[in-house]
Amino acid sequence: MTIVLTLVGMALVTIVPRVLPLLLLSTRKLPAWLRTWLEYIPVAVLAAMLLPTLVTTDGCIDLTFDNLFLWLSIPCFVVAWRTRSLLGTVGTGLALVMAARWLGW
Repeated sequence: MTIVLTLVGMALVTIVPRVLPLLLLSTRKLPAWLRTWLEYIPVAVLAAMLLPTLVTTDGCIDLTFDNLFLWLSIPCFVVAWRTRSLLGTVGTGLALVMAARWLGW
């Protein structure tokens, strides 16, 4: 019973924040400034999740040349910026990491 209640609770916590704004805002026309502001939220959230992973190693800030993911993220950002393609960006990142590992970095 504990597992079932946990699953139901997790489902509610996941669904309610997604469905509630949809229900409340779907019939309203949002101001242009608010729509523009909302467009930046996914990028901001992704950056907030990604940056600590890129600049830290073992819990310490690591901006050295040995930080593989930090330096290989730069070409990925360029690809993302120029192409706006998720597949292209992920493919670039995978290819660069595979090449760097193969070369012994």
